[in-house]
Order: sequence, then C-alpha cells, then structure tokens
Amino acid sequence: MAALIDIRRRIRSVKSTQQITRAMKMVAAARLRRAQDRIFNARPYANQMMALLSSAAARISDRSHPLLAERPIVRQLLVLVTADRGLCGAFNTNLIRAAQTYLEEHREREISIIAVGRKGRDYFARRPAKVIGEHINIFGRLEFAQAQPIAQSIIELYQEEKVDSVDFIYNEFKSIMTQRVMVERYLPIKPIVPATGEALVDYIYEQPAQDIFNLLLPRYVEIEVYRALLESQAAELAARMTAMEAATNNARDMIDSLTLYMNRVRQSAITREIIEVVSGAAAT
Repeated sequence: MAALIDIRRRIRSVKSTQQITRAMKMVAAARLRRAQDRIFNARPYANQMMALLSSAAARISDRSHPLLAERPIVRQLLVLVTADRGLCGAFNTNLIRAAQTYLEEHREREISIIAVGRKGRDYFARRPAKVIGEHINIFGRLEFAQAQPIAQSIIELYQEEKVDSVDFIYNEFKSIMTQRVMVERYLPIKPIVPATGEALVDYIYEQPAQDIFNLLLPRYVEIEVYRALLESQAAELAARMTAMEAATNNARDMIDSLTLYMNRVRQSAITREIIEVVSGAAAT
C-alpha cells in the first residue's frame, strides 16, 4: 500500500488543480456573458447586410465588381479560426479535423491557409500546408479594428485573382453546451436566385450601383470576418467553461476517492499496530 504521506501529497495536489479549474471556469463564465451580448448584437446587422447585398447583386446586370466576379475555382483560400489557448475541450480538435477534411475534399485544388489563432497556426506549421498568413493573440481584447486587416488581406487576394474563392471554418456559438463547426463561403457573394415565376422588384439607385458596391462590399467582408471572430470567441469561452466545470467535478470525485483510500490505509495501519501490541502483550 502507498504511504499516508504520499496519499496526502496527492490530495493536496488535486485540490490545488481543482482551485485552478474552478477559477478558470468563473473567469470564462464572466467573459462569456459579455461575449454573448456582443454576438447577439452583431448577428442581426451581419445578416441584414448579407441579405441586402445578395438581393442587390441579383438585380444588376453588370457584375463587374471584383468581389462579385465568379470564375472557375482553381485556387482556394481557407481562413481557419481556432483558439490561442487550450483547456477548452474538443474546441480546437473539431476545427482542425474539419480543416483536414476540407483539404482532403479539395486536394485537386491549390489551397492557401490564413490561420487565425495559435492552435491552428501551430498545427499546420508542422505539416505540408501552405500557410500564407497568421493572426494570433487577438481574442484577449477583440475589437472590430482587429478584423479589418484580415478582411483587407482577403479582399486583396480575391481582387488580384490570386484566389478564386474564400471559405471560413470557425465554431458558431449555439449555447453554453453546444458549438457547431461552420464551413462558409464568403467570396464570391452569391446573388439571390428568385423562385420559379417570381420577379425581383428592382431598386431605384440614387447613386450608380457600382459606387454603392464599392462602398458596401468591403464593409460586408469586414462585418462577416468580425462576426466569425465573435462567434469563435463566444464558442471558445463556452467550451472552456464546460471543460473546466467537468475538470472541477472530476477533481472532487478524485479527492473523495483518495480520501476514502487514505482512511482505509490509516485504519489498516492502526489495526496492524493494535495487533502487534496485543500479540506482544500476550507473548509476555
């Protein structure tokens, strides 16, 4: 049997770990509340922007704007949004697995990767993948200004025809217990296809349609990138909160089990000492 001092040392170690996991859960819960408010406020704006541009793109005959141009897909850009840290359950593993599946499904095409988050960057840096950009340590204080450089690099690559499509892989926040891996195409923007027999009512443009698209399309990309980052941040905090709660509960169960085992060892030692005393007294 293990010595009592070793068991006590193990219990102290588990208690220290439990304090850390409990504190991490509380921090994640506090940050998650703010992240939820931000994503719930950003979703309606992003959805309305996408609906507006898709509807407007379906009503114009001139689709010469670079961000509306559709061409045969030979070169693809994948933007993978992971976390900068671990201890959040299967959050990063699910994203990396989805990225691997994406690469397998499109192996005949040339795929470039922009890694947002340290975990995705580190994973593909050790593998034969074409990582052309990285953005790390942006989730600590996530602001709209941090999404703009990512959006600008995406826009430049697409306008210069270095890539023919832009896809995002990120975790969408559904609830504290549920995060869903999303694979979405951001560029080119798909126009709304009217149903059979339905006619689209045209808009009256105060300015030329091209001027409107020149202003709105880059802003649309920025908003969509920012929304994906907000979704990923909220999903990461929810996953970390859930993982730390499970770790705290497991630590409690382990402490109870070790305490019971320690009591048995101590009782066994006491019983053995009593037997030795009685046997010695009987021998004399």
